[in-house]
Amino acid sequence: MQRKKKFFDPPKILVLGFAIIILIGALLLTLPSSTTDGKGLSFLNGLFTATSATCVTGLVVVDTGTTFTIFGQLVILFLIQVGGLGFMTFATLFAFLLGKRISLKERILLQESLNNLSMEGIVRLARRILIFTAVIEFVGALILAIRFSFDMPLGRAIYFGIFHSISNFNNAGFDLMGEFHSLTSYVDDPTVTLTVCALITLGGIGFIVMNEVFEFRKSKRLSLHSKVVIMTSLFLLAVGTIGIFFLELTNEKTLKPLSLNGKVLGSLFQSVTARTAGANTLNIGDLTHTSLLLIIFLMFIGASPGSTGGGIKTTTFTTLIGAVWSQIRGKEDVIFYRQRIVYETIYKALTVTVSGLFLVMITTFILTITEQGKDFLMILFESTSAFATVGLSMGLTPELSSVGRGVIIFAMFAGRVGPLTIAFAVTMRRNPDLFRYPKGKIMIG
Repeated sequence: MQRKKKFFDPPKILVLGFAIIILIGALLLTLPSSTTDGKGLSFLNGLFTATSATCVTGLVVVDTGTTFTIFGQLVILFLIQVGGLGFMTFATLFAFLLGKRISLKERILLQESLNNLSMEGIVRLARRILIFTAVIEFVGALILAIRFSFDMPLGRAIYFGIFHSISNFNNAGFDLMGEFHSLTSYVDDPTVTLTVCALITLGGIGFIVMNEVFEFRKSKRLSLHSKVVIMTSLFLLAVGTIGIFFLELTNEKTLKPLSLNGKVLGSLFQSVTARTAGANTLNIGDLTHTSLLLIIFLMFIGASPGSTGGGIKTTTFTTLIGAVWSQIRGKEDVIFYRQRIVYETIYKALTVTVSGLFLVMITTFILTITEQGKDFLMILFESTSAFATVGLSMGLTPELSSVGRGVIIFAMFAGRVGPLTIAFAVTMRRNPDLFRYPKGKIMIG
């Protein structure tokens, strides 16, 4: 029995599942039918692209719109959808279609994949997630297709609408616009900007929160988790939008030439997309250093638990801020909405944050060696973007050396599956200590 339990290790299965999906995607992208030149990608570039798509990052070493055939683009789109929802949610979809019963082991894996607190109602939640995803992506694709139809043939507009809706709802940031331009030509277009912002926000807020909001009319209440996620997300959105607006207001290369409408939309979009989406309507390389530092901060925090996004998550950030504020005020407990946050949650938040900082620092350190001559801020930006599975880039990714690409591949993979496995590891049932050591005192600060 012990051996069986050891084999069924959810973190290992989640990591292995993601790795297998990435490897299959990489092999498919190396096929001649995947690229327009008929040669296929090299294995390293295929692995990089497949990792970026499956980990819903969006960093690219080749231009998606001009390099890949329809087949190659569909492979990327499939990897984005599987990576965004989680392969266990996707496996559950096939189980539903085949009329197969979800076993206890599959429910446990589904719970960990969705980062849910309880296994109760997990299958019903998975079904809701699939419905939410289908409806949101369909509506987003319809709106974008109608708008794109004014700029391109109808068939192409429909295809572009579907691709960009799935990509942005899953917070991936891949685009088909060509020449690494992303959505910069639509910076002052309210239809494209607001639709993509809505897709990114809905994908990044978390399916648990989405489900509670959906049921709010019936239950008339939100959990503490949902309240914290919503308030933190609104706060970060406001800070990012206002900060970028004023920091870029006089920048000739970004906001200054735009109308007031364009300035507001550009600032809003860049604030939203910094929370792990990766699309951009402003040229990232032209932003001021202060704006780039603000975006690095937003990227590191990222989206919310149980979402398609990455980062340390909004709840982690708020928990740590709450702990610091309680210490400053001389309070023993961290209180949110008249509820006490247990110490285990605070330790978990600290573990995830320190692990994330360590990964970004190590990635940055190695890249400063392998990519000598590159600007340090550019390297730090790229490292944070990879860890937080954002996909925003100052232009360094296509110029990375082979070793540098390998480092970013690892950072994207660790950033996607690392927080999940760490979160599971620190919440696993621990054996109680048989004894406790005497208290020791060290000086802090």
